[in-house]
Amino acid sequence: MNPKSLEEIQSKLQKAEITVVELVNEYLSAIEKSKALNIYVEVYRDEALSLAHEMDQKLQKGDPLGALYGCIVSVKDIIVLKNKQTTAASKILEGYTSPFSATAIQKLLDEDAIIIGRTNCDEFGMGSANENSIYGPTKNGADPSRTPGGSSGGAAVSVQMNTCLIALGSDTGGSVRQPATFCGIYGLKPSYGRISRYGLIAYASSFDQIGILGHNSDDIGSVLEKISGKDKMDATSSSKPVNSYNPGEVITKPSVAYFPQMINHSKLGSEIKQNILQKIEDIREIGGIVKEIDFQYLDFLVPTYYVLTTAEASTNLSRFDGVRYGYRSPNSETLEDMYVNTRTEGFGKEVKRRIMLGTYVLSEGYFDAYFTKAQKVRRLIKEEIDKVLEQVDFIILPTSTGLPWQIGSLSGDPVAVYLSDVYTVLANLTGLPAISIPTGTNPEGIPLGIQIITKKYDENKLLAFAKCL
Repeated sequence: MNPKSLEEIQSKLQKAEITVVELVNEYLSAIEKSKALNIYVEVYRDEALSLAHEMDQKLQKGDPLGALYGCIVSVKDIIVLKNKQTTAASKILEGYTSPFSATAIQKLLDEDAIIIGRTNCDEFGMGSANENSIYGPTKNGADPSRTPGGSSGGAAVSVQMNTCLIALGSDTGGSVRQPATFCGIYGLKPSYGRISRYGLIAYASSFDQIGILGHNSDDIGSVLEKISGKDKMDATSSSKPVNSYNPGEVITKPSVAYFPQMINHSKLGSEIKQNILQKIEDIREIGGIVKEIDFQYLDFLVPTYYVLTTAEASTNLSRFDGVRYGYRSPNSETLEDMYVNTRTEGFGKEVKRRIMLGTYVLSEGYFDAYFTKAQKVRRLIKEEIDKVLEQVDFIILPTSTGLPWQIGSLSGDPVAVYLSDVYTVLANLTGLPAISIPTGTNPEGIPLGIQIITKKYDENKLLAFAKCL
């Protein structure tokens, strides 16, 4: 059957060509067949089938159903679901069971979506390759020797391998968009505040956003509409009204900017460069207006991002101390021993690296030199991008500097991994919505993609343009 859109699924369900139970069983079969890729850390088989049976009974009786019935969803192991374990792929949350569901999850369930399982990820969302996980690396379905990207690598492969229709991930600096490109699917990071962060285990609170991965922009738009909106449990969630997603919206004569500094960057791979230049030509051919605009802050994006996110991470992760929940070291005689040993044994190498860096930039004598200066640069970057978006509707740029690399090949070079985020961190620094869309494959069958950014809260327009491209 292999359905690739919610519209197709709902049409077949209404015509009784399939049942929800059959649909869920098909996805469960796909999960079983792709086990070697290490996508899921837990599959909710019984719960998913039970909900599917309820949906089928409602369909037979003609009872009203939510807008997302038939939508089977995987959830990154960093977004909590009531009475289920959530570990953020870390030993320090070993055995933690959440007493509540994230707002985004609850809104999905209220619309009759079915959660099929939780997916592997980088520990606490810290990574670009899905290699920093207590569960081991997830592998790319296009080439299992390569990374699927991260930190939402498991989420991306869950869609890529048709084990679900939609995946929820989190995006702090590109963690939805980069794996989406590496896996040949769509990945949306909404505007900051568009989706409530309540129930998303925090990495860097002023950057984190729940993102959506799918096969097409229509499905992402349908899900986004239902899980967005103000939430009393998240003071940073936006009260701006959520417009209904219109799958028929068409963008005619789009105005688009690109930055030559990004296209000509020394780290940008030749295939990626050729791919984005071709897309720019395609936009011109459909009557779009394309502007080349200088962007002077390119070299400051990654340093600014890592100074600020590690500072926030060092604060957010201080709560994991072995006292209240999760792992507690048994090798302790004093309270201080318990703190030190729990965190030493519970956190992975990359998480420790970022906590230490964040503690350093927040320390007395360095706070103004690093953290305060990075905040000022962040403001300058946002002002610059806002000026660009006053001139055009969209900014087009690469998603990653290169193709997905071989698993383990960069494990000894964290700076190279950090620098690969140069194109994605821009949207998180500015709080703007961004989407990565697939643009085919290279001769070896490795997926390629591009990224688009637009004005804050203009997600529907962004999705329409993605569909146009």
